[in-house]
Amino acid sequence: MLNEVDLKFYSLIRKIKNMSMDDIFNNIKDNFSKVFPDVQKSIIDYLNRFKYWGVIDVDGENYEEIYEKAKSFYEHLNDYEWLYNRLGDYKSKKLLYAILNNWYCYDFQTLSEVQEKSYRHYFDFDIIPKCSDEVFVDLGSYVGDTVLDFISSYGSNCYRKIYCYEMTDTSFAKLKDNLSEYDDIIYKNKAVSDSVGVKFINNSSEDLSANTLGDSGDLEIDVVSLDDDITDKITFLKMDIEGSEQAAIRGAKSHIKNDHPKMTLSVYHNNEDLWKVPRMIDGISSDYKFYLRSYGGNIFPTEIVLYCI
Repeated sequence: MLNEVDLKFYSLIRKIKNMSMDDIFNNIKDNFSKVFPDVQKSIIDYLNRFKYWGVIDVDGENYEEIYEKAKSFYEHLNDYEWLYNRLGDYKSKKLLYAILNNWYCYDFQTLSEVQEKSYRHYFDFDIIPKCSDEVFVDLGSYVGDTVLDFISSYGSNCYRKIYCYEMTDTSFAKLKDNLSEYDDIIYKNKAVSDSVGVKFINNSSEDLSANTLGDSGDLEIDVVSLDDDITDKITFLKMDIEGSEQAAIRGAKSHIKNDHPKMTLSVYHNNEDLWKVPRMIDGISSDYKFYLRSYGGNIFPTEIVLYCI
């Protein structure tokens, strides 16, 4: 028997399935025009500042972000439906509905209702109740905040070894300083992808944590894959690497297939990770269960984490 969220989710899916691409785009654009002007401005400023999802320029009649959302609906409704049916709890399903309904009609209320406030980012006790003797790999370690949360959440005996990957020099220095009192931490001033070589760091004007990896840019950085760089069995893998998650997953395929690590993966840095990352994981190993949690705000869906258990 369907519950309230099931009914809302499938109602949204059925409604959009009967639309053309143009209809979806025009409906989202019309819904956006009805949002209060100050909230509209907040959304536009955020999108145009980070440019992960496309921009909106009302005066210039550029609605790239809305077009990309419409395209995602039009081409991948079956993938969203597949994910909904694979999610492991009610809260995850409500969050997926909240994200899609926010994209389509700017529903801020449902997104607010599923914000995670009980547990630290990446470490939901309802999904991962305990950790012990882990080989924890932190991709996008920044200044060590995730590692500190990991140890604080699960205790000093939660790990055997920690690998910290951080490509930005300034953050890397702070990372080592912040974690200096802890043993058995291996620091890697490298980027992680699906190959070994050299790429470039594109510095963000907003925040060092938002620096991205590209084929050209401001500063060279060595790139590795986890399958080449780590020989230990990985038991817990976290990723927050600004849109490079898909490449890092491809480069960790052997670890995922053979080690079956717990994973907490950011899936909000573009318009496809939300459905594509779980599809990728399922293609490597169909044994995983999936959960979603939101650690961002209620105006635009960010800080969305996919738990793979």
